[in-house]
Amino acid sequence: MIERMDLEAKRFIEDLIDRGRRAQAQIEHYSQEEVDRLVRAMALSIVNEESSRRISELAVEESQFGNYDGKYTKLQKKVRGTLRDLNKVKSVGIIEEDKERGIIKVAKPVGVVGALVPCTNPEATPVIKAMNAVKGKNAIIFAPHPRTKKTNTLIINTMRSALKKYGAPEDLLIPIEEPTMEASGELMSQCDLVVATGGSGMVKAAYSSGTPAYGVGAGNAVIVVDETADLKEAANKIMLSKTFDYATSCSSDNSIVVVESIYDNLMKRLEAEGGYLANGEEKEKVKDALWVDGHLNRHIIAQPASKIAEIAGLSMPQEKTFIMVEETGVGPDYPFSEEKMSVVLAVYKVKDFDAAIDKVNEITSHQGSGHSCGLYTYDEDRIKEIGLRTKTSRVMIRQPQCFGNSGNWDNGMPFTLTLGCGTWGGNIASENITYKHFINVTWVSSPIEPIVPTDEELFGDVMNY
Repeated sequence: MIERMDLEAKRFIEDLIDRGRRAQAQIEHYSQEEVDRLVRAMALSIVNEESSRRISELAVEESQFGNYDGKYTKLQKKVRGTLRDLNKVKSVGIIEEDKERGIIKVAKPVGVVGALVPCTNPEATPVIKAMNAVKGKNAIIFAPHPRTKKTNTLIINTMRSALKKYGAPEDLLIPIEEPTMEASGELMSQCDLVVATGGSGMVKAAYSSGTPAYGVGAGNAVIVVDETADLKEAANKIMLSKTFDYATSCSSDNSIVVVESIYDNLMKRLEAEGGYLANGEEKEKVKDALWVDGHLNRHIIAQPASKIAEIAGLSMPQEKTFIMVEETGVGPDYPFSEEKMSVVLAVYKVKDFDAAIDKVNEITSHQGSGHSCGLYTYDEDRIKEIGLRTKTSRVMIRQPQCFGNSGNWDNGMPFTLTLGCGTWGGNIASENITYKHFINVTWVSSPIEPIVPTDEELFGDVMNY
């Protein structure tokens, strides 16, 4: 039975790959202008009011994660932001000429991409992957989580219609409408590049597939607040990051590390922003509700605070939108130090900024290494120090983490929903995954006048030591 299922999946994916290759061949000679027109058409088909509304409603209905406003906002912001980034760059043919070095760079497609889509962010993830893929003249096949297969199909079919409108082959974008583990495994095995966004198991499978892959590491963002911070600003932005789409994002603030001199004032500000500080007994109730047999409770992931309080048995005011628990330890015996995928925030008090950096490294070394951290400060030296001392790929200064690290209008981060975490997080890339990860580049080198440095220029002060 298992062998028959594997064979069926193999043949099924072979057919999809063949469709993708034939579609890709049809746009082989498309110009940059023609490719960019397709990308704009795909984006517009999603961000129009009717499409964004339908997709957001279905994503919430199917996944039972997050909320409509969060998903609608993600579509509007992330798709537009990605398009802004893509409109500025070359991805077809000759993309760079350096006459001084005698180098010409030529962009070429990677082929047929296999995209794995998580059920926590099923709305914008496939759109951005599709835009990046087509920008490089690739075809892309989407394997969604079974829980959000209808959302994925709706999104892909919407963009396929946009391609058809402009005379392009619809099979540049192909949804797997009835996803299975066998089909996803075969897709990763047979495609030319895997782009995996999702849980650690999915990412490990992508890297073990034998196909080149871009994956993401575990999220567990830690935010430092020091004594120079604007506490009103910090509290408001921490709340926004913690509660957006009920914390479906891997970039949602999971812990804050607060310098003790401003700890009490910040906690008051957070409570004013909708935070509920659980006492010792309530903390244990939240822990028992959040983790069942050592795993996050799926009935609590990306749910409103009121539902968590109900499951945990807390008498919490209805107007509270996130729950805070004070923590001291890090590691398996202190689960609040880990990613919680919920509107629950762990709070640490430390002596000073130096101790805060140590705590960030301690927490992310346990879980979330290479992903993200943040800092609320107005001390320029500390901004540099946290960048130098933490093993994270993104450090967000005075910004809501879940908005900023994947690109926002008010920063220079590339828009994406796939965040590489470097070797720290078991990934090949330590940057935001964008169109440039969906192309191969040929370097054409011509002779130039030789540049041969002297030994003095090369070895300098060590020559006569």
